[in-house]
Amino acid sequence: MRYIQAILICSFLISSLVLANERLTLTGSSTVAPLMMEIAKRFEQKNPGMRVDVQMGGSSRGIADARSGLADIGMVSRALKDGEKDLKAFTIAKDGVCIILHKSNAVSKLSKEQIVKIYKGLIKNWKDVGGKDAAITVVNKAEGRSTLELFLHHFKLKNTEIKPSVVIGDNEQGIKTVSGSPNAIGYVSIGSAEYDASQGVAIKLLPMDGVAASIENVKTEKFPISRPLNLVTKEGRTQRQAT
Repeated sequence: MRYIQAILICSFLISSLVLANERLTLTGSSTVAPLMMEIAKRFEQKNPGMRVDVQMGGSSRGIADARSGLADIGMVSRALKDGEKDLKAFTIAKDGVCIILHKSNAVSKLSKEQIVKIYKGLIKNWKDVGGKDAAITVVNKAEGRSTLELFLHHFKLKNTEIKPSVVIGDNEQGIKTVSGSPNAIGYVSIGSAEYDASQGVAIKLLPMDGVAASIENVKTEKFPISRPLNLVTKEGRTQRQAT
């Protein structure tokens, strides 16, 4: 979905929900949060006196807070599950999840089997996958993160099977950890990684199944690990607020 369409959907939701309140709270996905922070800033500039508060914490928090009323809107970087149909999802964009390494790492690609073995602790040294003789620092996501769920599903892993060296929360933590450790491996949002790499952050995005990790390949549905980015509200909430 084009950027302008995302802005229009977000602006509609914010406008309709803020009618009965001068403060609006969004919580959830760290993948969705940067876009919402930018839109919130623009909305506040055009509507003095209105406050839009954007907080992260993961997609699970976004679901729980929207459902309980702690947040007006939940930010969720995945599709809704069967048990979440009491919520209404507004898809604003698509994103992918990619493997990242430090830019100086000589390894340029990894097979699905190699990634699984690295995360299970069966491959512990970069020399075993074509890199230098150095122990691998495995960076994993914390529970409640949709990036973790997508990673586990794609690689048919259980979180209990993973042997992490470091556990991180949001995408920027993951990128900061890998860019600061030449021997680290992690997985994060393609959108976040592609942008940071373009700004000179010392990471590189690995291809998956021979397909480059890029927003363009997510858009054209070529990249194998992708997901919708959603804003969620309690069913009927926007209609009630707007009447």
